[in-house]
Amino acid sequence: MEKIVKTPLNDKDVLGLRAGDSVLLTGYIYTARDAAHKRLVDLLDKGEKLPFDVKGQVIYYVGPTPAKPGDPIGSAGPTSSYRMDPYAPRLLDIGLKGMIGKGLRNEEVINSIKKNCAVYFASIGGAAALTAKCVKSAELIAYEDLGSEAVRKLYVENLPLIVVIDSKGNNFYKEGQEKYLKSLNK
Repeated sequence: MEKIVKTPLNDKDVLGLRAGDSVLLTGYIYTARDAAHKRLVDLLDKGEKLPFDVKGQVIYYVGPTPAKPGDPIGSAGPTSSYRMDPYAPRLLDIGLKGMIGKGLRNEEVINSIKKNCAVYFASIGGAAALTAKCVKSAELIAYEDLGSEAVRKLYVENLPLIVVIDSKGNNFYKEGQEKYLKSLNK
């Protein structure tokens, strides 16, 4: 049974999620990949305002393909999250509540997720065209020069996700690997 989650997220929402939970996410989320993350953190380093308020928000690590006529977005599959690891703790510290991507995160990010009561979701890799069907609107809000990696504000309905790392640091990837290895030793 999927949990229904709406953005923006707050501590209560995040504390109710556990590693391994299936989630259907509805609401506004933002897209950003590594080049955009670097620019966001550079703005913070200069004491300047970000192009959107990250407090309570979710960032999807995606560089969507161009939209077909009549569609808000093209294929929108997740990118490898480790490329955002140098920047994620800084954004979590100022209120980011969720990240969507694929793959492992480093210890610094996991510790920052725990410290800031946040969550890391995985999107379904290889199903980018299906994921795009959950996107109902897309608005470019910053860094147009980055093309598909520009920051966009998306409205999603029932975006299917899995909680990979919950606010306590429980890691679904790690638990799954351990369970599999244990089954081999039986």
